[in-house]
Amino acid sequence: MARIIYAEDDDIMGEIVRNTLGSAGHVVGIVENGKAALQAISIKLPELVILDCSIPELSGIEVLRAIRLSRDFYNTPVLMLTGRNSQRDVSLAAYAGADGYITKPFDPEYLIFLAESLIREGRSGGNMSH
Repeated sequence: MARIIYAEDDDIMGEIVRNTLGSAGHVVGIVENGKAALQAISIKLPELVILDCSIPELSGIEVLRAIRLSRDFYNTPVLMLTGRNSQRDVSLAAYAGADGYITKPFDPEYLIFLAESLIREGRSGGNMSH
């Protein structure tokens, strides 16, 4: 069981991800914007952070950059789960330090597989999988 923070402003998508990862035994806390994500990360100390690129206040990429600049959370694995699927978006996320990138709609089994791989192995060190 792992603690996961998921930043997503779409309630339905949040429930789908919570139920998917919950079925694998994980606890998922959902926040609706980037500022709330950074607060939740500092309080809950998750083993994995999942970010949508398009969230209010701070984008997923801005949250990712803040995580990578933090001494306390630099090594926390971050998975991007987003509707953005251009190569530019994938490259931007990789450059900012994402450890994985999944586009919506997604395969629930693949989400579980990738999330558990990142939790188990930790940061990929820029070797992003998608």
